[in-house]
Amino acid sequence: MSASKVYFADLRTSVKENLPTKIVRLADRMGLDHIVPKRGLVAVKLHFGEKGNTAFVRPTLVRRIVERVKSLGAYPFLTDSNTLYAGTRSDSVSHLRTAIENGFAFSVADAPIIIADGLRGASYESVKISGDLVKTAYIGTDIVEADSIISLAHFKGHELSGFGGAIKNLGMGCASRRGKMVQHSDLSPKVTRKKCIGCGECLEHCSQSAISLKDEKAEIHQAKCIGCGECILICPNGAINVQWNADISLFQKKMVEYTVAVLKGKEGRIACINFLTHISPACDCYGHSDAPIVPDIGILASMDPVAIDQASVDLVNRQKGLDGSCLTSQKEIGQDKFRGLYPKVDWTVQLDYGEKVGLGRRDYELI
Repeated sequence: MSASKVYFADLRTSVKENLPTKIVRLADRMGLDHIVPKRGLVAVKLHFGEKGNTAFVRPTLVRRIVERVKSLGAYPFLTDSNTLYAGTRSDSVSHLRTAIENGFAFSVADAPIIIADGLRGASYESVKISGDLVKTAYIGTDIVEADSIISLAHFKGHELSGFGGAIKNLGMGCASRRGKMVQHSDLSPKVTRKKCIGCGECLEHCSQSAISLKDEKAEIHQAKCIGCGECILICPNGAINVQWNADISLFQKKMVEYTVAVLKGKEGRIACINFLTHISPACDCYGHSDAPIVPDIGILASMDPVAIDQASVDLVNRQKGLDGSCLTSQKEIGQDKFRGLYPKVDWTVQLDYGEKVGLGRRDYELI
């Protein structure tokens, strides 16, 4: 089997071609016209950035992809799903407000924003797959119903997966709150009794009647809990939180299987574009962006999410780490920058497993 094609554009520009125009040329080289169906609804999946974060993909660059999709006769919309944790993107109202404040207004990006899993993250489709770990994935309804999907991922470090690229943008980013819970934990949320005041808000919002009050404190019954995570969002005192899964390998494999579910039925209609700019050490879910760990590199495009993430890692590791960043080890050319950030995280798991389940290939040709 031949290597997957990954197309690369550096950040050099001229009076003849600016960066937005260059991005369109990159997408066309990848074959965007074969991915986007005429009159199709195209999900442009990206991360709008938590409020206070500044590393996400620039809205003005997103606009050029939107304009190109429109020129091909399709109807693009910008999308993401609500977060599992309580932040500025945990419900559609706050999520839309944050996206607009971060520059993704229609007047800038030229496309409507649709939060894929509904007002409170409970709008999802159950997608059946034959994964070793996941048999039913809970994917945001509007992702499932879209005719094709374009992943626009800001490539960066991540404390659980080592790095976040196309696979994370799709597998985690398209999952409903219930789907995110499945990936992050095998247990129901936990109640911090010191913070709980016994107000009963979580009881009223639990669709499964899985919460009761005991000694004026909330108690979650794991046998009844379906892991939707709504109680985490609804608690006014931040007393309910995820019981994070300590098995990082398991987390990465579930994320890969969720990516398989996201792309089910969209074979041949998936495009991935990774932005290797402001490569921050942690996820854009934080309300801040630390200094980049290496210089800006360029932009990659591929139809293979495994190959594009492998190429992205390789390009980052070929750089010399920047002084003044949080990277204190593995800073030399050729050294593993993501192991330098997170020594206990084996980021190769998601790529190995992605290849094993047929999501893509680690072997690539850089064009």
